[in-house]
Amino acid sequence: MFVPIQDENWLRRIRFQYVTIALIAVNVAMFLLSGYGVQANPYVPGFAIVPIELLREGFLGSAGSVPVDAFRVPERVTLVSYMFLHADIFHLVGNMLFLWVFGDNVEDSMGHLRFLVFYFACGIFAGLVHAWLLPDSSVPLIGASGAVAGVIAAYLMLHPRVSVWVLVMRFIPVRLSAAIVLGLWVAMQVVMVLLPQVGPVAWWAHIGGLIAGAVLIIFMRLPGVPLFDRPQRPA
Repeated sequence: MFVPIQDENWLRRIRFQYVTIALIAVNVAMFLLSGYGVQANPYVPGFAIVPIELLREGFLGSAGSVPVDAFRVPERVTLVSYMFLHADIFHLVGNMLFLWVFGDNVEDSMGHLRFLVFYFACGIFAGLVHAWLLPDSSVPLIGASGAVAGVIAAYLMLHPRVSVWVLVMRFIPVRLSAAIVLGLWVAMQVVMVLLPQVGPVAWWAHIGGLIAGAVLIIFMRLPGVPLFDRPQRPA
């Protein structure tokens, strides 16, 4: 799969992507505070979504059933806290790289505050979809990929014709359209949810984020912001 490193898409409505940078900074800070990943800190899973506990107890405000020497926030709070936890440096860098390359233009399309609301809404919906589709799972869900999937869906609907520089086979730089780069990423998520659930990746969370991002961008973009790189009509 392609690794995006830069897009050829300048900002049009905001001077700087403050929210995108802030989200990246918070994710990095939480990774450092957690001791470089969930596996290094026994308290971190207490902030993750556990589907079986969220659906059974979370909406009543319970903190779930955990060992006495662990700490867990109320389950409904984990719908936000899980987005800022990552398993290891590769998990963190992968999510933050996509957010860095594509988040600024999505933020540009809706403004700072709307983008912040959009990001959290995508992440929350992604967590809920994961829990709804895997209601008996006791495996903790962590990571920003659900929220980032929403950003990817929004970018694909806004700028499919924009050129993106990616690394193929990790080392070879290639210039492709966003429609190819992100379209293939979206297609892979759909294929993976149709296969038996194997491995640690929460594919349904990605699908939930994609759905949320594709729907919300239609209503949350600023007036006059076109979809699919259509030319803007003169006022």
